Amino acid sequence: MRQIFLDTETTGLSPESGDRIVEIGCIEMVNRRLTGEHRHYYLNPERKGNEEAIKVHGLTDAFLADKPLFASIADDLIGWLEGAEIIIHNAGFDVGFLNAELKRLKRPLFHTVASKVTDTLVMAREMFPGKSNSLDALCKRLEVDNTQRTLHGALLDAGLLAEVYIRLTRGQDSLVIHEEEHQPGSPQAVLAADLSVFELPVIEPDDAELKAHEAVLADLDKACGGKTLWRQAVA
Repeated sequence: MRQIFLDTETTGLSPESGDRIVEIGCIEMVNRRLTGEHRHYYLNPERKGNEEAIKVHGLTDAFLADKPLFASIADDLIGWLEGAEIIIHNAGFDVGFLNAELKRLKRPLFHTVASKVTDTLVMAREMFPGKSNSLDALCKRLEVDNTQRTLHGALLDAGLLAEVYIRLTRGQDSLVIHEEEHQPGSPQAVLAADLSVFELPVIEPDDAELKAHEAVLADLDKACGGKTLWRQAVA
């Protein structure tokens, strides 16, 4: 299974108002293993950038002035993405910009290139309802190191997204853990051991422990009005 994590940076928030893509970053994963293959482009948007957007990604008009146009990288990008599942955080934003660029070139829209587009923002909202699900928030929640992310960058963010996605989906595709993860002494190796070969000792409680246990059960029984199931079962 070939998956590609994609992120873009733009001159602003609205492709309908003429905002353009200034950076694209993509990272490839095959069978849940990052391959090291990637695509990364800085692009001349042929217009001035919004000051607020520049504060986010740091890509100034002067820096982008000599970069290639989207038209010159379109064939390479589309050819590399074709047929893969494309994974994007807040996919509607990036796909909207990519479609606007493709329309200018009279090229087929993005959904015809990808076999599937997966939005990790939708996934995160289902898993963590009511919580912040920005990429930074997910990195913190899932213990992905994003300390290098002082500014947004398409390739950096695509890499962080790959790590977030792996943590979001671990164990969903299969209940079987890969053999390479069964390292000696790991929790997986311990769980996979046949415990029936061991004779485990049974340690009986002493009188003091039994009295303390009975006191706790009595308090619970009193708190729920004598409706505790263990009392009913004994009776």
